[in-house]
Amino acid sequence: MNDAGSGHGVILAGVDEVGRGPLAGPVVTAAVILSPDDPFLGRYRDSKKVAEKKRLKLYHHLRRHAVAYAVSMASVEEIDRLNILHATMLAMRRSVDALGVKPTRVLVDGNRVPLLAIPAEAVVGGDASVQEIAAASIMAKVVRDRLMQKIHAKFPVYGFAGHKGYGTAGHLQALREHGPCIWHRSSFAPVARCMLNTVQGRGTEI
Repeated sequence: MNDAGSGHGVILAGVDEVGRGPLAGPVVTAAVILSPDDPFLGRYRDSKKVAEKKRLKLYHHLRRHAVAYAVSMASVEEIDRLNILHATMLAMRRSVDALGVKPTRVLVDGNRVPLLAIPAEAVVGGDASVQEIAAASIMAKVVRDRLMQKIHAKFPVYGFAGHKGYGTAGHLQALREHGPCIWHRSSFAPVARCMLNTVQGRGTEI
């Protein structure tokens, strides 16, 4: 599937997310409408399969040449309140609604779509088969990685710059040693366990 840009009267937006799995940080989504004349068409890939240097090059290219793009997020508080699935759908809807050009069709990576006023379709493995979705994946990944770098600067003990909030062995060890910070998702089991252990530990000291 490769419905590029706005051919035949269709204005196609691709939507993807980054950050559903981590224990910390927001989930970030992007919506992208590509130009049918984009010279990089065919070169967009799932962000996880693109080296960081190339990913940044594609990101800056998209900012200059995409017909429209928007990056949005759902906060840690929204993730904990709504659950990660519903928070992701909320962020996706925000991205589509924020586009400067209204699409006529939306393709979303995965098996679910947010509630939209525009026809939308879920595409399993869409970041590998739809250029607009792959482009959205790249934009969301770069924005989230940069945010996690900023969070790392304020909370360096967790190593966010390296693992980006995912549950690596080093991250879990830091959680056990220091407890969660304000960027951790309390609704995620490893974080909840650390919070419980911290409370119990304080209780035994009283």
